[in-house]
Amino acid sequence: MEKLINNAPFALVLVFLVIGFVLLIKGADFFVEGSSSVAKRLHVPSIIIGLTIVAMGTSLPETAVSVSASITGNNELAVSNVVGSNIFNLMVVIGVCAMIATVEVARETIRRDIPLSLICAGLLLLLGSIGLGDPAKMTLGHFDGVIFIGLFAGYIFYMIRIALRANKEGKKVEIEGGSDEEIKLISVPLSIVFIIGGAAAIAIKFGGDFVVDSASALASAFGLSQTLIGLTIVSIGTSLPELVTSIVAARKNEVDMALGNAIGSNVFNILMVLGIASAISPISIITENIIDLCVLIAFTVCVWIFAGSKKKIGRVEGFCMVALYAVYAIYIIIR
Repeated sequence: MEKLINNAPFALVLVFLVIGFVLLIKGADFFVEGSSSVAKRLHVPSIIIGLTIVAMGTSLPETAVSVSASITGNNELAVSNVVGSNIFNLMVVIGVCAMIATVEVARETIRRDIPLSLICAGLLLLLGSIGLGDPAKMTLGHFDGVIFIGLFAGYIFYMIRIALRANKEGKKVEIEGGSDEEIKLISVPLSIVFIIGGAAAIAIKFGGDFVVDSASALASAFGLSQTLIGLTIVSIGTSLPELVTSIVAARKNEVDMALGNAIGSNVFNILMVLGIASAISPISIITENIIDLCVLIAFTVCVWIFAGSKKKIGRVEGFCMVALYAVYAIYIIIR
């Protein structure tokens, strides 16, 4: 596939890139829908389905891209895809939502979720910069991946425990999976088709390779770095579903969960995506990755301040967030 894409004309490379994004995004949707239906038929509580299958499903495209990039040696793309997606989710997805409708911020998001996302970004920065001064040592290795996966498992169990306790106490629990009625029940044979078809679409040799190989070909054709391609085209492409979903929700004035979902996705992207990718194949970290991680941390603190000051993010803050992303985009293009 890599040889075919590298030798293809520019227009065809763009076609392959679009096909890759479609496979990743729709594949993740089918996989989540089929898996959720099976889980519901097995009487798994909707809270657990929402916190596991549905929540992890939103990070499957980033997982496929980063794992594929790591295995094929495109390490810059593996990290920049995650960091770029996190920055885009935080500043653009939430920023655009806030410009359309005020985003109410839950107390748990301010006290628990945002600090946790900062810890995850800080841990990635620490592990990635341990060899600072010696680029050969700046690597996320197998052991680092195991640490991330272990923390991810602990995070999932912690969230399930909190959700079940709140549900038992009769409190309203907001989850990405929604209510029982929002999880579609489909026939078992169709569920199996969705699961297998979705998994095949997001598999490394299909959706993941299409995106990685096409992005690498574009970088080579225009003399751009894989880091820049990962921070822009790839990260935005894998985050577009979240942006579209959030805009639709904002138009209906249903953005209560927007910030919490974005922060949760950022935690998943670091712990799950980079955890799996580095556990399979070590990922080299470059200086630009360290700088971008510092930007992610700074932006997260900025959103934390916006969210904590009035317990909501309004139109002015939303505009500032999108403007900050635009400044950052200009910086990474000219650096």
